[in-house]
Amino acid sequence: MKLSGFHPVALAPIAPVALVALVSVAHAQVDTKAAPDRLVRAAVEGVISQIQSNPETRSGDLAKITAVVQKQFLPYTDFGRTTRLAVGGAWKTATPEQQKTLQEQFTQLLVRSYAVSLSQLRDQNPKFRYQPPQAGSNANDSVVGTRVLNNGDEMLIDYRLTKTPDGWKIYDINMMGAWLIEVYRKQFADIVARDGVDGLIKYLTNHNARGAA
Repeated sequence: MKLSGFHPVALAPIAPVALVALVSVAHAQVDTKAAPDRLVRAAVEGVISQIQSNPETRSGDLAKITAVVQKQFLPYTDFGRTTRLAVGGAWKTATPEQQKTLQEQFTQLLVRSYAVSLSQLRDQNPKFRYQPPQAGSNANDSVVGTRVLNNGDEMLIDYRLTKTPDGWKIYDINMMGAWLIEVYRKQFADIVARDGVDGLIKYLTNHNARGAA
């Protein structure tokens, strides 16, 4: 079972990823001075608590669950950074408009993927354990390891955060040994090499649209 994280192969054609409208919503109040482990805990448990406390989301309404992810989880993330790193070298050659579209489409994919994963926990009682933050590649990078216990199963999930002017933000997730950015960077590089940046935009847009159908 996928627990509280992104399915690393969500871009595959068979993945249940659908279109998410990036609408303006009232976001969760983020403690910009919180330590990385406290921020991860607030992000993870806040969104699950909201899903389990609402009858519509608890019943499995994916649109409602997605809205909760937008409101309760998205403010804790830096998916702009996630997009730049996943696109890799092609990001620098993309036009500002292409960059904007790439970030919008990839964010849609990530938000919906996370909502799909969380929908499996809506009527369960997972327990979370958080490790002290570990230093990343520099002073502005940190990794928080978590253990998710659910119905006798355990999953280890690492969250990588970057320190921004608005506090620590999650930008990468490691599930079962696969960092999200590394997985997507390989997929994106193959598409860009074959079809260019516009090809990647078309692929993401079509992928999201198929899920919305």
